[in-house]
Amino acid sequence: MTLPHIDTAQRRARLARRHGLAGPVEPGKGAEDVAADLVALHATDPATVYLSVAARLHAPLTGTLSDAIYERRTLLRMLGMRRTMFVIPAGFAPVVQAAATRAVAAEQRRLLLKHLADSGLGDAAWLAAVEESTYRALARRGSATAAQLAADEPRLRSVIRLPQGEQYLTSRLLLLLAADGRIVRGRPLGSWLSTQYAWSCLPDWLPGPLPELDPAHARTELARAWLARFGPGTAADLKWWTGWTMTATRAALRALDAQEVSLDGGETGFVLPGDTAPEPPPGPWVALLPALDPTVMGFQTRQWYLGQHAPALFDRTGNAGPTVWADGRVVGGWAQTPGGRVVWELVEEVPAATRRAVTRAAGQLREWLGEVRVTPRFRAPLERKLAADAGTVVA
Repeated sequence: MTLPHIDTAQRRARLARRHGLAGPVEPGKGAEDVAADLVALHATDPATVYLSVAARLHAPLTGTLSDAIYERRTLLRMLGMRRTMFVIPAGFAPVVQAAATRAVAAEQRRLLLKHLADSGLGDAAWLAAVEESTYRALARRGSATAAQLAADEPRLRSVIRLPQGEQYLTSRLLLLLAADGRIVRGRPLGSWLSTQYAWSCLPDWLPGPLPELDPAHARTELARAWLARFGPGTAADLKWWTGWTMTATRAALRALDAQEVSLDGGETGFVLPGDTAPEPPPGPWVALLPALDPTVMGFQTRQWYLGQHAPALFDRTGNAGPTVWADGRVVGGWAQTPGGRVVWELVEEVPAATRRAVTRAAGQLREWLGEVRVTPRFRAPLERKLAADAGTVVA
């Protein structure tokens, strides 16, 4: 039987529409909608969350997004797929917790117990005692920094020996409590670019603890969400994005009755059942996406939108730098100079109209950022070059 075929042009059209990158912004669309469109906002670098939303809503909405995370709490910052930090719609958090974070927590606990034993600090019972003491201290305070919790529970200042050097127990234990769904990162201690947060007990932050879901069911629902927004994708793409084993990935695809399709280049992809109708062409569009944007980081196999440009636009460990997109493919990179200018450079030839559109988008981004300076946490070669050399100056 011949499989339905979805070519690269169609994949790019789907990405443009389903990720909110092309066409007018729907009236009333907000940060929560953008997060749902992307399944999860990549949050390893705090700036990514804000710039990813701004790129799709064509407005910065920094205060509105902060309110969604820290006041309305309709978005939740949590550890998820591949032990990566994400901002996720709060209603979808139980799915991510059961499908991905629970396994991350188990692996982190195993590693921490090994480090504790190697450091001569204690065993599982000792770790459990420190966890409970820390949790009680946080519950008493309501909200606390890592330093405040270490003052309440001195064992957090124990030094553990790791392959990369010595480290206080504090960060590893708080990560474990968060991965177990017991505590949550609250407001940043500085601006929206800060990587330091106050902590709260999760049942106090949300209306109670996260519901417990069956992991297999949760994996199916996470795969459903990914296919709806990123499909067609290969099994290898889904395995990489989720951090699952291939066995778990295939089981989730079977549970969904995911439909096989052929892709350009001979690969087999998957979509949700019946999701093979052609996507209307979105028309010309451009976007300046931040480092680690979910669209850029959504697939393991990226040639169909990235071409051969990964060495310039990704760092050596696979973290994407800021990218310039046009009509469903990456055509360049951008950076912000220390003086605040937004600069860009193309890695592919594009029509003059596209260059003008990139110029306008860069000018808009410069206006949004104002006095804010954004330096990616993980720096790609082209971003470093542009930031230092000033590249093509726009705004």
